[in-house]
Amino acid sequence: MRFSVGYQLSGPDQEPFADVVRDYRRRVAEVYFAWPDMASGRAPLAVQRGYTDWTARPRLEADLRAFREMGLGLNLLFNSNCYDGRAVSRWLHRRAVSVLDYLDALIGGVEVVTTTSPFLARAVKAHAPDVEVRASVNMRIDTPQAMEYVADLFDSYYLRREHNRDLEYVRRMKRWAEARGKGLHVLVNSGCLAFCSGQTFHDNLVAHEQEVDETDNMPDWLPHTCWRYIRDRRHWPALLQASWVRPEDLHHYEDLFDQVKLATRMHDRPRMVLHAYCEGQHRGNLLDLFEPGYSPALAPHVIANDRFPEDWFPRTATCGRRCETCDYCAEVLEKVLVRADASSALRGPHAF
Repeated sequence: MRFSVGYQLSGPDQEPFADVVRDYRRRVAEVYFAWPDMASGRAPLAVQRGYTDWTARPRLEADLRAFREMGLGLNLLFNSNCYDGRAVSRWLHRRAVSVLDYLDALIGGVEVVTTTSPFLARAVKAHAPDVEVRASVNMRIDTPQAMEYVADLFDSYYLRREHNRDLEYVRRMKRWAEARGKGLHVLVNSGCLAFCSGQTFHDNLVAHEQEVDETDNMPDWLPHTCWRYIRDRRHWPALLQASWVRPEDLHHYEDLFDQVKLATRMHDRPRMVLHAYCEGQHRGNLLDLFEPGYSPALAPHVIANDRFPEDWFPRTATCGRRCETCDYCAEVLEKVLVRADASSALRGPHAF
């Protein structure tokens, strides 16, 4: 199994991301990235509170060349949840086409475009028919009908992450996709709450992050549903009810996927994430592998990855997510939740 990893523009005190990928290149299939001055599913790559990092684009281009020399696939993200009033405009069509043309001249083009926008999916298929168009995980596609509705626009789909652990469900979706020559992909280390009712609101905030940062916002309200919810310790079992798959459980997916996605675009330790999933184990705080990870919210407690019971995956893969009538995750949380200074499992080269 190989990995699709999210590009991040390394800061002056960070290890160059290209070096991380190079060290694990035999296990990396593709690198996904956003264009510096375009909205995407994460914070803008080069602009923060009006300050533009003018070195961002040449550094990105140098890294893209390096990835190409490593023989890796490249996956361009047009995955913003909102493109405001230009969402179906000629301007946005031409903007996307111009980026594709530029990358074609720079590095021979990209293999994949991942988007949340049916409009941009159409634009890519019309302009670059050899490029695979992939439906973003943020489209929350979770039925064969949902795939069918946009089958003329997309060549492959990310599965809605809440269904990751239901292997029979995944097989059903994969059978439908394969029968129609479509691909199915999965994101395995999202820390987001399952079925989060604030996701659309949050994704729209991210799409307009530059504007939001420059606005006089209310100081006494936290806009992120997840962080507000887990401020109450009684709600911490929801962290175990999320969609992530532990590195130790990834082998259950080997007959389903030859490539899985790792969220690393905003992670402060991408090497640790890639190492854990390549090795199939992690000795440390499980939350440190995810994006978002919520480790600060639980401090000084951590979730000791080595304390999960043997029946964790079989139980959570067949439970049907009837969380309102089940206490299993709450019971497991009591076993894995420890103070950081009380667990020998949290020591070692890849612990926090």
